Amino acid sequence: MKLLRVGTAGAERPALLDQDGTLRDLSGLVTDIDGDLLADEAALGRVREAAAGGELPVIDDASGTLRVGPPLGRIGKIVCIGLNYHDHAAETGAAIPPEPIIFFKAPDTVVGPDDTVLVPRGSTKTDWEVELAVVVGRTARYLDSAEDGLAHVAGYAVAHDVSEREWQIERGGTWDKGKNCETFNPLGPWLVTADEIPDPQALGLKLWVNGELKQDGTTADQIFAVGEVVRYVSQFMTLYPGDVINTGTPAGVAMGQAEPKPYLRSGDVVELEVEGLGRQCQELKDA
Repeated sequence: MKLLRVGTAGAERPALLDQDGTLRDLSGLVTDIDGDLLADEAALGRVREAAAGGELPVIDDASGTLRVGPPLGRIGKIVCIGLNYHDHAAETGAAIPPEPIIFFKAPDTVVGPDDTVLVPRGSTKTDWEVELAVVVGRTARYLDSAEDGLAHVAGYAVAHDVSEREWQIERGGTWDKGKNCETFNPLGPWLVTADEIPDPQALGLKLWVNGELKQDGTTADQIFAVGEVVRYVSQFMTLYPGDVINTGTPAGVAMGQAEPKPYLRSGDVVELEVEGLGRQCQELKDA
């Protein structure tokens, strides 16, 4: 299933995109697309039955102006994996990490897939990163295997891990201040349930800036595969339904390019997609 949330920011309603591209209203069945729903197999089953039976009302968006919000509400935490693609490590001159590098983004960085992204005040090195986001569907602690890790995944989405590189790398030795600026995690358009993505290590990722292709990678190049990432993270913290893991970005970021590096500025337009998970488009504006 392709689950999403539509409407104005803070007042989104749950919806489903059916196989022929029709937008369907889920608000009569569920209150939101969130961890509570993802952990409730019976509720998900009712959604599947209603979708298959054609029982869900159509949401009219003939004008094409209906906002698509983040596909997941009430996110608990966003765990991010750094340097998780061989080609990205190579372009930045970094050694292959022996274990996953973990940092965090606050849930309040999340915006819709086509919402405006703000260049922070004083920023000169705002960068782009297309990523596969993993959404947790079952409580995970001390998992034993990568297979068990995959079994705890509810679904997948496109994430844009926007980053301010000076603040990430040059301002105090921690990544978090360059990762947690307002609007720095567009998510969506859909949460695609795991049953529709049989192999998360076979997905193409692409990103364009002002129409120019910058990133063109595949999750097959990940250093630590999705199931192993979930297993690994569960050794250090409990993952709950509705938590999100951003699994890293392939080569092609501004930081890895020749001088003068083409960091993002107000007026730039970024488009990105992950195979089978939809497409995002954001205009950059000054905060």
